[in-house]
Amino acid sequence: MSRITLILEKQWIHGVALVFFLPLLRYAEGLDGMQEGEALGISSPGWFRISIALAVLHQTYVWFCWRTQLHCRLFTRLLGRRGFSAYAFLFAVIGCLRGISVIFLAMANQGTLSANRPALRLLALAALVPGTCLLYSVGRYFTFKRALGLDHFDDSCRQLPLVRKGIFRHFRNGMYLFGFLLFWVPALWFASRAALFAALFNHLYIWVHYFSTELPDMRRIYGDQRLSGRPGG
Repeated sequence: MSRITLILEKQWIHGVALVFFLPLLRYAEGLDGMQEGEALGISSPGWFRISIALAVLHQTYVWFCWRTQLHCRLFTRLLGRRGFSAYAFLFAVIGCLRGISVIFLAMANQGTLSANRPALRLLALAALVPGTCLLYSVGRYFTFKRALGLDHFDDSCRQLPLVRKGIFRHFRNGMYLFGFLLFWVPALWFASRAALFAALFNHLYIWVHYFSTELPDMRRIYGDQRLSGRPGG
């Protein structure tokens, strides 16, 4: 395979997913309650579009960095040992903005869900628990560097033992199952219809990243046999 072919491997899944999701999100934007409210001078539809755009930017950025590093050593050739740090810094910035945009969307659009408010807040707390446990398990056992894709940059990382502690002891794909529950927390807490759609999109869209980018990369890095026991994310 050529390097371009390897870099674009399985990205047709990403493209098809966006062709499917984006018109549905455009339709959802016109539903009752989606237009109500504003925060920091930006309307709810404005925050909704920002949250979707940041999600697409974030996952496209990770695909580009992972694939060009894995197959071309782009970052380490240009920046040496600072390659991973440069990638991780921008990852963190866009990732934080991605989460913050959903919080401001929920605040702008709050009260647009007709469900019982105390019940919604209990659901928000219920979503917060596994999301927080996931963050603890990543920090304690897996490390955030590995979660960000250190194995694309540092060959020695590929020889580290598999992680089967914390939440990864029971759930191989804990990051995808539970990490993005944190996006549901502000939507439920503020009873925001628009933020609920944004959280749903973020949670579905991260699985697009898994199947189109991470899983093919992990098969090339670890091989199918070792990958069968590796925690997702």
